[in-house]
Amino acid sequence: MKYIEDDLKNKTILITGGAGFIGSNLAFYFQNNHPDSNVVILDSFRSGETLSNGNLKSFGHFKNLIGFTGEIISGDINDKKLLADLTNNYKFDYIFHEAAISDTTALEQDLMIRTNVNAYKDLLDMAVSHNANMIYASSAATYGNAESPQKVGREAPQNVYGFSKLSMDNLSHEYMKKSEISIVGLRYFNVYGSHEYFKNSTASMVLQFGHQLLAGKNPRLFEDSDKILRDFIYIEDIIQANIKAMKPKQSGIYNVGTGKARSFQDIVDILQRELGTTLTCEYIPNPFIGSYQFHTEADIASTKEALGYSPSFEMEDGIKAYVSEIKRVYEEEVK
Repeated sequence: MKYIEDDLKNKTILITGGAGFIGSNLAFYFQNNHPDSNVVILDSFRSGETLSNGNLKSFGHFKNLIGFTGEIISGDINDKKLLADLTNNYKFDYIFHEAAISDTTALEQDLMIRTNVNAYKDLLDMAVSHNANMIYASSAATYGNAESPQKVGREAPQNVYGFSKLSMDNLSHEYMKKSEISIVGLRYFNVYGSHEYFKNSTASMVLQFGHQLLAGKNPRLFEDSDKILRDFIYIEDIIQANIKAMKPKQSGIYNVGTGKARSFQDIVDILQRELGTTLTCEYIPNPFIGSYQFHTEADIASTKEALGYSPSFEMEDGIKAYVSEIKRVYEEEVK
């Protein structure tokens, strides 16, 4: 679906983290709907380098970009020379900043702040110098255990990732005061959809449960999973929000969710219907009680007002649209 009618002919768009989950979906949105735009992807493609928790430092994967015909640059947003070269050699009209250390369990506070906050400031300076509108990925992790519905202004991050994203938002507010460009931060809630497989263990439970079921394994859920609720949002609605944020009514930080909390049990039940399975759920004790969000639900009133955003996919719709991709990835990557 095309979310804006603007002619983007000869407009140059930078997508950082463009080989990742959301960045690659954005790249194909522009290629398919605005083929006259010039899309430049910057990504720190995976190298095998891991964090201390054993997870990959970068989730960028070439397979997410198969079929993409725009320009691709391999590089790290922490590389100041690279950013200087981009500033001097290009003229960007829009910057979609999706690159980050996005692992919420990462312990490297220094790397998290340097990558997510300090490098973002350099990108903001680039945006100002190019007069480019900035749209960037914030996160619902800024809310920590704040009560639902989560609302901008009620942040309580519980890990360094959430803290880093809140620091980005605070930095954005400072730039909004002193610059003419549009700056929009999008606080993503629990996103699922195409191109997430290469996030490995941090991929959504929609994909992980789907692959368990396809393997004939009983889905394993925490006890009382019907009472553990999240705001799960399908990738198409994330793309909608990003595109509409190109020309917002006003700069700001906005939640991107459905505004409806659904349970992990719902995910499994819907997947079983779509996949035609009747496997028995196994319930295990939740080891994260005390450090676990039991309810997230985005307050999206301001998002609707400022961006004209309106979620199109209920969980049933999103999983139905996603299930063929879940099967394809299982056949090609998992079996």
